[in-house]
Amino acid sequence: DDPSLERHFKGHRDAVTSVDFSLNKKQLASGSMDSCLMIWSMRPQMRAYRFMGHKDAVMCVQFSPSGHLVASGSRDKTVRLWVPSVKGESTVFKAHTGTVRSVHFSSDGQSLVTASDDKTIKVWTVHRQKFLFSLSQHINWVRCAKFSPDGRLIVSASDDKTVKLWDKTSRECIHSFCEHGGFVNHVDFHPSGTCIAAAGTDNTVKVWDIRMNRLLQHYQGNAVVNSLSFHPSGNYLVTASNDSTLKILDLLEGRLLYTLHGHQGPATCVAFSRTGDFFASGGSDEQVMVWKTNFDAADYGDVLKTQKSGTSVEGTHHSQPSEMECGVHLKKTKPQDPGRNHHHQQEEETIANTLEHIVGQLDVLTQTVSILEQRLTLTEDKLKECLENQQKIIQNKVN
Repeated sequence: DDPSLERHFKGHRDAVTSVDFSLNKKQLASGSMDSCLMIWSMRPQMRAYRFMGHKDAVMCVQFSPSGHLVASGSRDKTVRLWVPSVKGESTVFKAHTGTVRSVHFSSDGQSLVTASDDKTIKVWTVHRQKFLFSLSQHINWVRCAKFSPDGRLIVSASDDKTVKLWDKTSRECIHSFCEHGGFVNHVDFHPSGTCIAAAGTDNTVKVWDIRMNRLLQHYQGNAVVNSLSFHPSGNYLVTASNDSTLKILDLLEGRLLYTLHGHQGPATCVAFSRTGDFFASGGSDEQVMVWKTNFDAADYGDVLKTQKSGTSVEGTHHSQPSEMECGVHLKKTKPQDPGRNHHHQQEEETIANTLEHIVGQLDVLTQTVSILEQRLTLTEDKLKECLENQQKIIQNKVN
């Protein structure tokens, strides 16, 4: 089935900047240029909460993994941690010397990473909001920073046209990806933690393998891409663009699956729910929209069939893959015939045996080198001793 618009929420008085689902999908948080944080209930007839506390635009929001807290970052340079209930209690701390563009919890909920126009990325403890360290190699505004699923890495995107990968423990920049031709608006880790995707003002979405630092896929659109989100399966990516559309990309096939029209004006943010059966989007039209995914459960062949027909359903619109040029694809492996398999097995066994032999020889070499080193050390020690004795004899003669 096609993705369908489930419901839309109106309540913000300015452009929506950020959306995020709680773990149990009962709540949806959104931030806006109107300085408010809204907590929408996914249950019908339940009232929304409007949280006011920030003195300027709210640029980013995120639920903690447990769903007990919501973090928000603002143009007022502060970060607030809210309890998403009626009272809307919050603790506030001054995080940066510039606009806070991004907040993100580590998967264990213990740490928070923030990114700012002051060109830095900072890491904090969630408990007591203790500052831990700062990462500062970007030379322009940092738009986004995220923890890897295992919490060992941090990825950041900046107006300096780079995406940087950091080691959280050593606090060093491991790699800079410089392929973007414009500002990089958003970046995120693939659920597996092996890839990252970034969206930019050069109208592209790029996917890199961070194990080899290799560009895997490149999607060329025709409008600035503001935000993206991976489906939890890792097979799909949804993007939000300035041309008011949301696009669903199929990462396995390396192609565009759907183009969704709903927002009037730029679509500014998008996020899948934790289970992937819904995604939410926000726009400069002050609206928050919730979409039912549908396609992830559909038979794959059916999706492709309907895509070719180019039908339009409930405001959703299938578009031909030609709308986006796809770069390198993640190829699927083809089944091979049994005869070839047997031949392959034999070849593999031969290679394995050869490798084993080489490894054995290397071990012998290593041991030999080790013995030689020991002998050299002994010889050096003896020489040293001889020289010292000689010097003593000479000194005695002189005396």
